[in-house]
Amino acid sequence: MQGKTCILIGAPVDSGKRRRGCIMGPDAYRTADLAEALRDLGHTVIDRGNLAPEPAEATGFADHVHAPAETIGWTLTLTRAAEDAMAEGLPIFMGGDHSLSLGTVSGVARHARATGRPQFVLWLDAHSDFHTPRTSTSGNLHGTPLAYVTGRDGFDAFPPLTAAVPEENICIIGLRSVDPQERSALAETRILCHDMREIDEHGIGRPLARFLDKVAAAGGALHVSLDVDFLDPSVAPAVGTTVPGGATVREAHLVMEMLDDSGLMTSLDLVELNPFLDERGRTAQVMVDLAASSLGRKVFDRATRAYV
Repeated sequence: MQGKTCILIGAPVDSGKRRRGCIMGPDAYRTADLAEALRDLGHTVIDRGNLAPEPAEATGFADHVHAPAETIGWTLTLTRAAEDAMAEGLPIFMGGDHSLSLGTVSGVARHARATGRPQFVLWLDAHSDFHTPRTSTSGNLHGTPLAYVTGRDGFDAFPPLTAAVPEENICIIGLRSVDPQERSALAETRILCHDMREIDEHGIGRPLARFLDKVAAAGGALHVSLDVDFLDPSVAPAVGTTVPGGATVREAHLVMEMLDDSGLMTSLDLVELNPFLDERGRTAQVMVDLAASSLGRKVFDRATRAYV
């Protein structure tokens, strides 16, 4: 495998929800040796350090929407950073809560449009994140990225979306916590949704293989957004949105190894890691191992770990 240039970008976003802790995520990935794991696989690694949100104002939001100005500022920063990093290599955004994808996905989509490629998104998550600031009952903006990047109404105060991702170019795998309002909205879209029942019945490889074939046939750029809560909390407890019944370590590594086999992934989010909730760095290490699997580490190369 030819080595890639991996651009590590720290995005300590902690404004997308009320429970604090994701601000520590980027440094947890560094402590868990993400850069070293990628270098061991033959990749060049450039760490850009941690970003900060631009100053921004927010008007017109309901009172229950949490920290809209800060999240808008992060969206501005990350959109620009993502677009720029795509010209240098394969950016890996170390989060930070999932509201960071408001910026990362819109930024990589801008780059794809400029280079004449269709943008695709693989969303590995227990949640669909398809609310808007108007429909969210919690007011937590980490539940809104897919709505924003597909151009749903309700984001008037956010940066204008100049490169929306077509609904049919999005695949969500791992769903198991979708409220009725989101379910109704998703039913009216062409987003590909695969919940854990389907995975239990048919396996995780089949829907992913179909989606990867679609990306390859279109010559598309593929952004992968990996949420800690895609995994079962028994193996990845360091997340504030735990939902039982998630992907096993074996299923998650299969997904990531299939991504590497395809050679299609062009950018990656690692989101919702809250080190404050972790057990001796266990979840951070699992996420680093998964990132390594997406970039060339095979199952027989993986070291045995003892969390003692």
